[in-house]
Amino acid sequence: MSAAPAAPLAVAPRSFLAFDYGTKRVGVATGNSLTRTAQPLRTVDAQGTARFAALAALVDEWKPDALVVGVPRHPDGASHDNTLRAQRFARQLHGRFRLAVHEVDERYTTTEARAAGAADVDATSAALILEQFLRKCA
Repeated sequence: MSAAPAAPLAVAPRSFLAFDYGTKRVGVATGNSLTRTAQPLRTVDAQGTARFAALAALVDEWKPDALVVGVPRHPDGASHDNTLRAQRFARQLHGRFRLAVHEVDERYTTTEARAAGAADVDATSAALILEQFLRKCA
C-alpha cells in the first residue's frame, strides 16, 4: 500500500512596505503576496531622525512582514552615487526595524509614474517597485 501524496504546504500571505528612496523624500507603498498588488500610501518629506520617526510610525501601523527598497541604477545597470545611498538606506531599515529588506532595480519607475499622471509620483513609484518585486519574488 503506497502513501497518499503529501498536500502542498500552504504559504501564508505576506505583507510589505516598499520605499522609493530619495535624498529629500521617500515614497511609500504597501502591498501583499496574496493579491500581488500594491497601493501608494504617501511620501515622507523629511530627512534624518524625522524621516526614520515617520517611517517607524508607518511600520508600526502596517506591521509588514518585510520591506522592499528601490535601488536606482544607470540604464546600462551600472551603479552610481544614489545606488549606494539607497543600499545604505536599506541597511538602515534592516538595522532599525529588524525586518528582511529586499532590494529591487527601480529604473524608470519615476518616469512610469509621471507618464501615468500620478498625483504623488514618489508613492506611486514605490508601488511600482513593490509590484515588480511581487511579480518576481513573492
